[in-house]
This record gives sequence, C-alpha cells and structure tokens, in this order.
Amino acid sequence: MIRFILRVLIAAAGLWLAARIIPGVTADGWKTLIIAGFLLGIVNAIVRPVVTVLTFPLTIVTLGLFLLVVNAAMIGLVAWFLDGLAVNGLWAGIQAAVVTGIVSWIGQVLLGDAQNKARE
Repeated sequence: MIRFILRVLIAAAGLWLAARIIPGVTADGWKTLIIAGFLLGIVNAIVRPVVTVLTFPLTIVTLGLFLLVVNAAMIGLVAWFLDGLAVNGLWAGIQAAVVTGIVSWIGQVLLGDAQNKARE
C-alpha cells in the first residue's frame, strides 16, 4: 500500500514538473495533482494495456515511438476526467508524457534502491 501511495506521489510530481516547464499543461494545485496521479495510475493499469495491444502494429512500425502518443493519450484522458488539469494539444501531451515518464523512472530507481537496502 505504501508503494502505491509513493507511486501516486511520484506521478503527481511528474505532472507538477510537466505543468511547470511545458507550455500548454496546467494544474490547479497539489490536490489536483495528487488526484491526477491516482487517476493516471488507474488509467495506466486498466486502459493503457488495451490501447497498447490494439496499437501494437503501429508501435512496431514506429520502433516504439508511438508509445509516446499512447502515454500522451493517457495523460489527456486523465485531464479530460479532471477539471483542474489541462493539456492543450498533442505536442504538449507528448512532452508531458516524456517528463512524467522520466520522473517516474527516477522514482522507480529510487524505490528499487530503497527496497534493496531494506533486504540487506
């Protein structure tokens, strides 16, 4: 449960950073970002696998780059559900997906290192 909460907070931090540095991505506040991080986790767990399977041929043809569009679509879907989060345009969504992905990757590395230290 704590790992899930940490992942939500990491996703919220990624969306916060995206809102700070990418024109076209806005968020109203931390409450909105935490809800968006939670919704992004749910969307990534339920919707993203289906979309990834359906777009697999296009992903292969583009050597995996289409996954950026899929990730942008997931962030756009969360923004569509949540009033305080706005993503204006495909390029802003792709950039937000890249920023959020990098922050999530760094967070996973840090969580993995913390878990390895606890085992020792």
